[in-house]
Amino acid sequence: MSALNSLPPLLLSFCAALLAAFVLGLELHNYRRNQQRGLGFGTTRTLTLMAMAGFVLFEEAGWDGYFAGLALIGLWLTLDYWRQLKTGQQSLLPYLVALLATLLGPLALLAPPWFMALYVVVVLLMLGAQPDIRRFSDTFRTGEAVTLAKFLLMAGLVLPLLPKDRIAAFVPVTWYQVWFAVIVVSGISYAGYLVQTYFLPRGGLLVTGLSGGLYSSTAATVVLARRARELPADDRLIGPAIVLATAMMYLRLWALVFILGHHAAAWQLAAPFAVLVLLTLLFAWWQAHRLGPRSGAPPEPPPGHPLEFSTALLFALLFVVFALLTTQVVTRYGSTGLHALAFIVGFTDIDPFVLSLLAGKYAVSESAIVGAVLVASGSNNLLKAAYAVGLARRRNVVPAALWLAATCLASLLYVWWPA
Repeated sequence: MSALNSLPPLLLSFCAALLAAFVLGLELHNYRRNQQRGLGFGTTRTLTLMAMAGFVLFEEAGWDGYFAGLALIGLWLTLDYWRQLKTGQQSLLPYLVALLATLLGPLALLAPPWFMALYVVVVLLMLGAQPDIRRFSDTFRTGEAVTLAKFLLMAGLVLPLLPKDRIAAFVPVTWYQVWFAVIVVSGISYAGYLVQTYFLPRGGLLVTGLSGGLYSSTAATVVLARRARELPADDRLIGPAIVLATAMMYLRLWALVFILGHHAAAWQLAAPFAVLVLLTLLFAWWQAHRLGPRSGAPPEPPPGHPLEFSTALLFALLFVVFALLTTQVVTRYGSTGLHALAFIVGFTDIDPFVLSLLAGKYAVSESAIVGAVLVASGSNNLLKAAYAVGLARRRNVVPAALWLAATCLASLLYVWWPA
Protein backbone atom coordinates (compact mmCIF):
# COMPACT_ATOMS: atom_id res chain seq x y z
CA MET A 1 0.00 0.00 0.00
CA SER A 2 2.84 2.40 0.80
CA ALA A 3 4.44 1.74 -2.60
CA LEU A 4 1.08 2.45 -4.25
CA ASN A 5 0.71 5.71 -2.35
CA SER A 6 4.16 6.82 -3.54
CA LEU A 7 3.03 6.78 -7.18
CA PRO A 8 1.88 10.07 -8.73
CA PRO A 9 -1.92 10.56 -8.45
CA LEU A 10 -2.09 11.39 -12.15
CA LEU A 11 -0.55 8.02 -13.03
CA LEU A 12 -2.97 6.18 -10.77
CA SER A 13 -5.95 7.94 -12.34
CA PHE A 14 -4.65 7.21 -15.83
CA CYS A 15 -4.19 3.50 -15.07
CA ALA A 16 -7.64 3.31 -13.44
CA ALA A 17 -9.32 4.80 -16.53
CA LEU A 18 -7.50 2.45 -18.92
CA LEU A 19 -8.16 -0.61 -16.76
CA ALA A 20 -11.88 0.20 -16.48
CA ALA A 21 -12.14 0.75 -20.26
CA PHE A 22 -10.30 -2.52 -20.92
CA VAL A 23 -12.76 -4.43 -18.71
CA LEU A 24 -15.71 -2.78 -20.46
CA GLY A 25 -14.23 -3.76 -23.80
CA LEU A 26 -13.88 -7.38 -22.72
CA GLU A 27 -17.50 -7.50 -21.58
CA LEU A 28 -18.71 -5.80 -24.78
CA HIS A 29 -16.79 -8.36 -26.83
CA ASN A 30 -18.39 -11.17 -24.82
CA TYR A 31 -21.81 -9.60 -25.38
CA ARG A 32 -21.23 -9.45 -29.13
CA ARG A 33 -20.11 -13.07 -29.20
CA ASN A 34 -23.23 -14.19 -27.31
CA GLN A 35 -25.42 -12.34 -29.81
CA GLN A 36 -23.86 -14.46 -32.61
CA ARG A 37 -23.98 -11.56 -35.01
CA GLY A 38 -21.92 -8.48 -35.66
CA LEU A 39 -22.81 -5.38 -33.74
CA GLY A 40 -20.62 -3.02 -35.69
CA PHE A 41 -18.36 -0.63 -33.85
CA GLY A 42 -16.35 -1.43 -30.75
CA THR A 43 -13.39 -3.61 -29.72
CA THR A 44 -11.47 -3.87 -26.47
CA ARG A 45 -8.56 -1.89 -27.90
CA THR A 46 -10.84 0.78 -29.35
CA LEU A 47 -12.60 1.39 -26.02
CA THR A 48 -9.27 1.56 -24.20
CA LEU A 49 -7.89 4.11 -26.65
CA MET A 50 -11.08 6.18 -26.43
CA ALA A 51 -10.78 6.26 -22.63
CA MET A 52 -7.17 7.42 -23.01
CA ALA A 53 -8.25 10.15 -25.43
CA GLY A 54 -10.90 11.37 -23.01
CA PHE A 55 -8.38 11.40 -20.16
CA VAL A 56 -5.76 13.39 -22.10
CA LEU A 57 -8.27 15.87 -23.50
CA PHE A 58 -9.71 16.63 -20.07
CA GLU A 59 -6.35 16.79 -18.33
CA GLU A 60 -4.76 19.08 -20.89
CA ALA A 61 -7.69 21.23 -22.09
CA GLY A 62 -10.36 20.95 -19.38
CA TRP A 63 -14.04 20.60 -20.10
CA ASP A 64 -13.89 22.75 -23.24
CA GLY A 65 -11.30 20.52 -24.87
CA TYR A 66 -13.04 17.39 -23.68
CA PHE A 67 -16.42 18.39 -25.11
CA ALA A 68 -14.81 19.42 -28.38
CA GLY A 69 -13.17 16.02 -28.66
CA LEU A 70 -16.39 14.31 -27.58
CA ALA A 71 -18.25 16.11 -30.38
CA LEU A 72 -15.75 14.80 -32.95
CA ILE A 73 -16.00 11.29 -31.51
CA GLY A 74 -19.80 11.52 -31.56
CA LEU A 75 -19.70 12.57 -35.22
CA TRP A 76 -17.42 9.66 -36.02
CA LEU A 77 -19.72 7.22 -34.21
CA THR A 78 -22.76 8.66 -35.99
CA LEU A 79 -21.18 8.16 -39.42
CA ASP A 80 -20.21 4.60 -38.52
CA TYR A 81 -23.72 3.86 -37.25
CA TRP A 82 -25.20 5.26 -40.46
CA ARG A 83 -22.94 2.91 -42.43
CA GLN A 84 -24.02 -0.03 -40.27
CA LEU A 85 -27.69 0.74 -40.87
CA LYS A 86 -27.22 -0.06 -44.53
CA THR A 87 -26.13 -3.58 -43.57
CA GLY A 88 -29.20 -4.14 -41.42
CA GLN A 89 -27.43 -3.50 -38.10
CA GLN A 90 -29.49 -1.24 -35.82
CA SER A 91 -28.04 -1.73 -32.33
CA LEU A 92 -26.93 1.47 -30.60
CA LEU A 93 -25.47 -0.35 -27.59
CA PRO A 94 -21.80 -0.53 -28.72
CA TYR A 95 -21.80 3.18 -29.50
CA LEU A 96 -23.33 4.07 -26.14
CA VAL A 97 -20.72 1.95 -24.35
CA ALA A 98 -18.00 3.72 -26.34
CA LEU A 99 -19.28 7.12 -25.20
CA LEU A 100 -19.43 5.87 -21.61
CA ALA A 101 -15.82 4.68 -21.95
CA THR A 102 -14.78 8.14 -23.14
CA LEU A 103 -16.17 9.59 -19.90
CA LEU A 104 -13.91 7.35 -17.79
CA GLY A 105 -11.05 9.84 -18.10
CA PRO A 106 -12.78 12.78 -16.37
CA LEU A 107 -14.31 10.38 -13.82
CA ALA A 108 -10.90 8.98 -12.90
CA LEU A 109 -9.62 12.52 -12.33
CA LEU A 110 -12.61 14.00 -10.50
CA ALA A 111 -14.78 11.31 -8.96
CA PRO A 112 -13.98 9.29 -5.83
CA PRO A 113 -12.83 5.69 -6.42
CA TRP A 114 -16.13 4.21 -5.17
CA PHE A 115 -18.11 6.12 -7.80
CA MET A 116 -15.72 5.03 -10.53
CA ALA A 117 -16.15 1.40 -9.46
CA LEU A 118 -19.95 1.77 -9.27
CA TYR A 119 -20.02 3.32 -12.74
CA VAL A 120 -18.14 0.39 -14.25
CA VAL A 121 -20.19 -2.21 -12.34
CA VAL A 122 -23.49 -0.75 -13.60
CA VAL A 123 -22.31 -0.81 -17.22
CA LEU A 124 -21.05 -4.40 -16.81
CA LEU A 125 -24.39 -5.45 -15.32
CA MET A 126 -26.28 -3.86 -18.18
CA LEU A 127 -24.19 -5.87 -20.63
CA GLY A 128 -23.90 -9.16 -18.75
CA ALA A 129 -27.47 -9.35 -17.47
CA GLN A 130 -29.06 -8.76 -20.88
CA PRO A 131 -31.06 -12.05 -20.91
CA ASP A 132 -32.39 -11.42 -17.39
CA ILE A 133 -33.27 -7.83 -18.24
CA ARG A 134 -35.11 -8.97 -21.36
CA ARG A 135 -37.07 -11.58 -19.40
CA PHE A 136 -37.93 -8.94 -16.81
CA SER A 137 -39.10 -6.57 -19.56
CA ASP A 138 -41.24 -9.30 -21.10
CA THR A 139 -42.96 -9.98 -17.78
CA PHE A 140 -43.35 -6.30 -16.86
CA ARG A 141 -47.04 -5.81 -16.28
CA THR A 142 -49.16 -3.20 -18.01
CA GLY A 143 -49.54 -0.18 -15.76
CA GLU A 144 -46.54 -1.04 -13.54
CA ALA A 145 -44.73 2.13 -14.59
CA VAL A 146 -47.80 4.16 -13.59
CA THR A 147 -47.74 2.45 -10.21
CA LEU A 148 -44.07 3.33 -9.73
CA ALA A 149 -44.88 6.90 -10.75
CA LYS A 150 -47.49 6.99 -7.99
CA PHE A 151 -44.88 6.01 -5.42
CA LEU A 152 -42.43 8.63 -6.70
CA LEU A 153 -45.22 11.20 -6.57
CA MET A 154 -46.08 10.24 -2.99
CA ALA A 155 -42.44 10.31 -1.88
CA GLY A 156 -40.87 13.02 -4.01
CA LEU A 157 -43.66 15.56 -4.43
CA VAL A 158 -46.25 15.20 -1.68
CA LEU A 159 -43.90 14.51 1.24
CA PRO A 160 -41.65 17.61 0.89
CA LEU A 161 -44.72 19.88 0.68
CA LEU A 162 -46.26 18.73 3.96
CA PRO A 163 -45.75 20.91 7.04
CA LYS A 164 -43.95 19.59 10.10
CA ASP A 165 -46.54 21.11 12.42
CA ARG A 166 -48.92 19.06 14.53
CA ILE A 167 -52.21 18.23 12.83
CA ALA A 168 -54.10 19.65 15.83
CA ALA A 169 -53.38 20.49 19.43
CA PHE A 170 -54.97 17.26 20.60
CA VAL A 171 -53.28 15.05 17.93
CA PRO A 172 -49.65 14.32 18.92
CA VAL A 173 -48.32 13.76 15.37
CA THR A 174 -47.44 16.00 12.44
CA TRP A 175 -48.58 15.91 8.84
CA TYR A 176 -45.05 15.04 7.77
CA GLN A 177 -44.81 12.11 10.22
CA VAL A 178 -48.06 10.63 8.96
CA TRP A 179 -47.13 10.71 5.31
CA PHE A 180 -43.54 9.64 5.93
CA ALA A 181 -44.89 6.56 7.70
CA VAL A 182 -47.12 5.90 4.68
CA ILE A 183 -44.09 6.12 2.36
CA VAL A 184 -41.96 3.74 4.45
CA VAL A 185 -44.71 1.14 4.84
CA SER A 186 -45.61 1.38 1.14
CA GLY A 187 -41.95 1.05 0.14
CA ILE A 188 -41.42 -2.13 2.16
CA SER A 189 -44.69 -3.59 0.90
CA TYR A 190 -43.78 -2.67 -2.68
CA ALA A 191 -40.41 -4.42 -2.29
CA GLY A 192 -42.17 -7.62 -1.23
CA TYR A 193 -44.57 -7.30 -4.15
CA LEU A 194 -41.74 -6.89 -6.67
CA VAL A 195 -39.74 -9.81 -5.25
CA GLN A 196 -42.66 -12.20 -5.55
CA THR A 197 -44.01 -10.90 -8.86
CA TYR A 198 -40.82 -10.49 -10.89
CA PHE A 199 -37.87 -12.18 -9.20
CA LEU A 200 -39.41 -15.28 -7.61
CA PRO A 201 -42.67 -15.81 -9.49
CA ARG A 202 -42.38 -19.60 -9.19
CA GLY A 203 -40.93 -19.82 -5.73
CA GLY A 204 -43.78 -21.88 -4.30
CA LEU A 205 -45.83 -21.54 -1.16
CA LEU A 206 -42.86 -20.77 1.11
CA VAL A 207 -41.86 -17.81 -1.03
CA THR A 208 -45.48 -16.67 -0.97
CA GLY A 209 -45.31 -16.68 2.82
CA LEU A 210 -42.01 -14.81 2.95
CA SER A 211 -42.83 -12.11 0.40
CA GLY A 212 -46.44 -11.86 1.55
CA GLY A 213 -45.23 -11.24 5.09
CA LEU A 214 -43.37 -8.17 3.85
CA TYR A 215 -46.62 -6.90 2.36
CA SER A 216 -49.04 -7.96 5.12
CA SER A 217 -48.76 -11.12 7.20
CA THR A 218 -52.51 -11.07 7.88
CA ALA A 219 -53.40 -10.80 4.18
CA ALA A 220 -50.84 -13.49 3.33
CA THR A 221 -52.34 -15.79 5.96
CA VAL A 222 -55.82 -15.30 4.52
CA VAL A 223 -54.59 -16.04 0.98
CA LEU A 224 -52.68 -19.15 2.05
CA ALA A 225 -55.50 -20.45 4.24
CA ARG A 226 -57.96 -20.18 1.36
CA ARG A 227 -55.47 -21.88 -0.94
CA ALA A 228 -55.20 -24.79 1.51
CA ARG A 229 -58.64 -26.02 0.40
CA GLU A 230 -57.27 -26.67 -3.10
CA LEU A 231 -54.21 -28.62 -1.89
CA PRO A 232 -53.98 -32.26 -0.79
CA ALA A 233 -55.11 -32.87 2.76
CA ASP A 234 -51.62 -34.06 3.76
CA ASP A 235 -49.74 -31.20 2.15
CA ARG A 236 -47.03 -30.10 4.54
CA LEU A 237 -45.98 -26.68 3.23
CA ILE A 238 -49.11 -24.63 3.79
CA GLY A 239 -48.54 -24.43 7.56
CA PRO A 240 -44.86 -23.42 7.32
CA ALA A 241 -45.77 -20.80 4.71
CA ILE A 242 -48.30 -19.25 7.11
CA VAL A 243 -45.74 -19.26 9.90
CA LEU A 244 -43.06 -17.69 7.67
CA ALA A 245 -45.40 -14.79 6.90
CA THR A 246 -45.50 -14.02 10.64
CA ALA A 247 -41.70 -14.24 10.90
CA MET A 248 -41.47 -11.59 8.18
CA MET A 249 -43.98 -9.47 10.11
CA TYR A 250 -41.53 -9.18 12.99
CA LEU A 251 -38.72 -8.19 10.63
CA ARG A 252 -40.96 -5.64 8.90
CA LEU A 253 -42.06 -4.09 12.18
CA TRP A 254 -38.49 -3.84 13.44
CA ALA A 255 -37.36 -2.26 10.16
CA LEU A 256 -40.19 0.27 10.32
CA VAL A 257 -39.30 1.25 13.87
CA PHE A 258 -35.62 1.62 13.01
CA ILE A 259 -36.05 3.43 9.67
CA LEU A 260 -38.39 5.98 11.22
CA GLY A 261 -35.66 6.92 13.69
CA HIS A 262 -36.88 5.28 16.91
CA HIS A 263 -33.56 3.60 17.56
CA ALA A 264 -33.97 3.18 21.32
CA ALA A 265 -37.25 1.34 20.86
CA ALA A 266 -35.77 -0.71 18.02
CA TRP A 267 -32.92 -1.96 20.19
CA GLN A 268 -35.31 -2.84 23.00
CA LEU A 269 -37.41 -4.81 20.53
CA ALA A 270 -34.38 -6.49 18.94
CA ALA A 271 -33.98 -9.24 21.56
CA PRO A 272 -37.62 -10.43 21.83
CA PHE A 273 -38.19 -10.09 18.10
CA ALA A 274 -34.99 -12.01 17.33
CA VAL A 275 -36.05 -14.86 19.61
CA LEU A 276 -39.53 -14.97 18.08
CA VAL A 277 -38.17 -14.90 14.51
CA LEU A 278 -35.58 -17.60 15.22
CA LEU A 279 -38.06 -19.92 16.92
CA THR A 280 -40.64 -19.32 14.20
CA LEU A 281 -38.14 -20.15 11.47
CA LEU A 282 -37.10 -23.31 13.32
CA PHE A 283 -40.74 -24.32 13.65
CA ALA A 284 -41.34 -23.71 9.93
CA TRP A 285 -38.24 -25.76 9.05
CA TRP A 286 -39.37 -28.61 11.30
CA GLN A 287 -42.86 -28.58 9.80
CA ALA A 288 -41.54 -28.49 6.24
CA HIS A 289 -39.28 -31.51 6.82
CA ARG A 290 -41.87 -33.78 8.37
CA LEU A 291 -42.79 -36.92 6.46
CA GLY A 292 -45.25 -36.23 3.70
CA PRO A 293 -45.43 -35.07 0.08
CA ARG A 294 -44.04 -31.76 -0.91
CA SER A 295 -46.39 -29.17 -2.33
CA GLY A 296 -46.28 -28.65 -6.05
CA ALA A 297 -48.76 -25.82 -5.97
CA PRO A 298 -47.77 -22.58 -7.65
CA PRO A 299 -47.56 -19.47 -5.47
CA GLU A 300 -50.38 -17.04 -5.07
CA PRO A 301 -49.87 -13.49 -6.29
CA PRO A 302 -49.67 -10.74 -3.69
CA PRO A 303 -53.11 -10.02 -2.17
CA GLY A 304 -53.43 -6.73 -3.97
CA HIS A 305 -51.18 -3.95 -5.14
CA PRO A 306 -49.57 -2.08 -2.22
CA LEU A 307 -49.35 1.33 -3.92
CA GLU A 308 -52.94 2.42 -4.30
CA PHE A 309 -53.80 5.95 -3.17
CA SER A 310 -56.93 4.69 -1.44
CA THR A 311 -54.81 2.31 0.63
CA ALA A 312 -52.36 5.07 1.50
CA LEU A 313 -55.14 7.45 2.54
CA LEU A 314 -56.75 4.75 4.68
CA PHE A 315 -53.42 4.09 6.36
CA ALA A 316 -52.94 7.81 7.04
CA LEU A 317 -56.45 8.06 8.49
CA LEU A 318 -55.86 5.07 10.77
CA PHE A 319 -52.52 6.57 11.81
CA VAL A 320 -54.24 9.76 13.00
CA VAL A 321 -57.16 7.91 14.60
CA PHE A 322 -54.87 5.61 16.56
CA ALA A 323 -52.69 8.55 17.64
CA LEU A 324 -55.76 10.38 18.97
CA LEU A 325 -57.14 7.24 20.61
CA THR A 326 -53.79 6.43 22.21
CA THR A 327 -53.59 9.94 23.66
CA GLN A 328 -56.98 9.57 25.33
CA VAL A 329 -56.28 6.07 26.66
CA VAL A 330 -52.83 6.94 28.02
CA THR A 331 -54.12 10.12 29.68
CA ARG A 332 -56.88 8.25 31.50
CA TYR A 333 -55.50 4.78 32.12
CA GLY A 334 -51.71 4.96 31.71
CA SER A 335 -49.59 2.03 30.55
CA THR A 336 -52.21 -0.55 31.60
CA GLY A 337 -54.79 1.03 29.31
CA LEU A 338 -52.19 1.32 26.55
CA HIS A 339 -51.48 -2.41 26.65
CA ALA A 340 -55.21 -3.20 26.67
CA LEU A 341 -55.67 -0.95 23.64
CA ALA A 342 -52.72 -2.64 21.91
CA PHE A 343 -54.30 -6.05 22.45
CA ILE A 344 -57.56 -4.87 20.87
CA VAL A 345 -55.82 -3.12 17.97
CA GLY A 346 -53.97 -6.35 17.21
CA PHE A 347 -57.19 -7.66 15.71
CA THR A 348 -57.03 -4.88 13.08
CA ASP A 349 -54.11 -3.40 11.11
CA ILE A 350 -51.24 -2.95 13.58
CA ASP A 351 -48.83 -0.97 11.39
CA PRO A 352 -50.57 2.44 11.72
CA PHE A 353 -51.05 1.88 15.45
CA VAL A 354 -47.38 0.98 16.04
CA LEU A 355 -46.11 3.91 14.00
CA SER A 356 -48.48 6.42 15.56
CA LEU A 357 -47.49 5.09 18.96
CA LEU A 358 -43.82 5.72 18.26
CA ALA A 359 -44.34 9.06 16.51
CA GLY A 360 -46.33 10.68 19.31
CA LYS A 361 -45.22 11.98 22.68
CA TYR A 362 -47.09 10.14 25.42
CA ALA A 363 -46.85 10.24 29.20
CA VAL A 364 -45.62 6.65 29.47
CA SER A 365 -42.18 5.09 29.61
CA GLU A 366 -40.30 3.78 26.61
CA SER A 367 -40.61 0.23 27.96
CA ALA A 368 -44.42 0.62 28.09
CA ILE A 369 -44.46 1.63 24.43
CA VAL A 370 -42.22 -1.29 23.48
CA GLY A 371 -44.52 -3.57 25.47
CA ALA A 372 -47.51 -2.24 23.54
CA VAL A 373 -45.80 -3.12 20.26
CA LEU A 374 -45.23 -6.67 21.49
CA VAL A 375 -48.80 -7.02 22.73
CA ALA A 376 -50.25 -5.76 19.43
CA SER A 377 -48.10 -8.13 17.39
CA GLY A 378 -49.04 -11.00 19.69
CA SER A 379 -52.79 -10.46 19.45
CA ASN A 380 -52.42 -10.04 15.69
CA ASN A 381 -50.94 -13.56 15.64
CA LEU A 382 -54.01 -14.78 17.48
CA LEU A 383 -56.16 -13.27 14.74
CA LYS A 384 -54.07 -15.02 12.07
CA ALA A 385 -54.41 -18.32 13.92
CA ALA A 386 -58.19 -17.95 13.80
CA TYR A 387 -58.05 -17.08 10.09
CA ALA A 388 -55.84 -20.10 9.35
CA VAL A 389 -58.17 -22.58 11.06
CA GLY A 390 -61.45 -20.98 10.01
CA LEU A 391 -60.61 -20.44 6.34
CA ALA A 392 -58.50 -23.52 5.62
CA ARG A 393 -60.61 -26.04 7.56
CA ARG A 394 -57.74 -28.49 7.28
CA ARG A 395 -55.86 -30.33 9.99
CA ASN A 396 -52.53 -29.56 8.37
CA VAL A 397 -52.77 -25.89 9.39
CA VAL A 398 -53.59 -26.63 13.05
CA PRO A 399 -49.89 -26.87 14.13
CA ALA A 400 -49.23 -23.47 12.53
CA ALA A 401 -52.28 -21.97 14.25
CA LEU A 402 -51.16 -23.40 17.60
CA TRP A 403 -47.72 -21.92 17.08
CA LEU A 404 -49.17 -18.49 16.31
CA ALA A 405 -51.26 -18.70 19.49
CA ALA A 406 -48.14 -19.72 21.41
CA THR A 407 -46.23 -16.67 20.15
CA CYS A 408 -49.13 -14.51 21.32
CA LEU A 409 -48.92 -16.05 24.78
CA ALA A 410 -45.13 -15.65 24.84
CA SER A 411 -45.43 -11.96 23.92
CA LEU A 412 -47.98 -11.32 26.66
CA LEU A 413 -45.88 -13.14 29.24
CA TYR A 414 -42.79 -11.17 28.22
CA VAL A 415 -44.63 -7.90 28.75
CA TRP A 416 -46.70 -8.70 31.83
CA TRP A 417 -44.58 -11.23 33.72
CA PRO A 418 -42.25 -8.64 35.35
CA ALA A 419 -45.29 -6.60 36.39
